[in-house]
Amino acid sequence: MHTSMRRQDRQVTDPVLIRQILDTAKVGRMGMIDMGDQEEGEEPRPYVVPRHYGYVWEGQELILYMHGAKEGRTPDVLSKNDRVFIEIESDTELISGGDVACRYGANYASIMGDGVCRILEDPQEKIRGLNCLMKLQTGREFPITAAMADSVNVYEITVPVISCKMRKK
Repeated sequence: MHTSMRRQDRQVTDPVLIRQILDTAKVGRMGMIDMGDQEEGEEPRPYVVPRHYGYVWEGQELILYMHGAKEGRTPDVLSKNDRVFIEIESDTELISGGDVACRYGANYASIMGDGVCRILEDPQEKIRGLNCLMKLQTGREFPITAAMADSVNVYEITVPVISCKMRKK
């Protein structure tokens, strides 16, 4: 499913083009709200992490798989708030405006959306997510054992509604 946007002329709804963007980009950003230690009165802060990903479609929902260390800021933040925002872009290229700064622009393709992140616990789910990630990143399949999967966190991000746009000249 897709959201509407201000620049309708740049909106992409074609599933083939959306898959091309996902297949090309390779790195996505996962934005979170770090709730901090609310007992000490720390204000929530945005936190964004770039990560390699894999993806599948389940009906109309985009499911992203990312991985990271088992300890650190990301799992700490997600333990308090599982809501995330994803951003993926590809094909960025400067468009020259010559001697006039305001005439500069860029070609690009981007995908964004609100999602919910789940840290996978089941070894088979983790292996499936890691296989998906490795297939997209390398074009190859690898044997991944339960012990290998246990050494990392695997994040499953469900994004029910995406916004996709592209500018090409």
